[in-house]
Amino acid sequence: MKISIDIDCTPQEARSFLGLPDVAPMQEALMQEMQSRMLKALDSMEPEVLLKNWLPASFQGWEELQKNFWAQMTGTGAGSSRKKQGKED
Repeated sequence: MKISIDIDCTPQEARSFLGLPDVAPMQEALMQEMQSRMLKALDSMEPEVLLKNWLPASFQGWEELQKNFWAQMTGTGAGSSRKKQGKED
């Protein structure tokens, strides 16, 4: 013997019939909080804000950063292979 019952109802109706709590208000509040946090995170991704966070405040610090980049690119930095091998000019 096989018995099957088809119930046609919405999820909200099923939750209330089974006595489960209504979580829609909590989900809405959670989604609003997630949206506000994501918008705040996007604000910190603006180029001007990123440059202020990554680069030193003074122009002298910018020159130092350029010198370090050039030293690394040309191989004349403190960790140069020429200095390690004792072949300085």
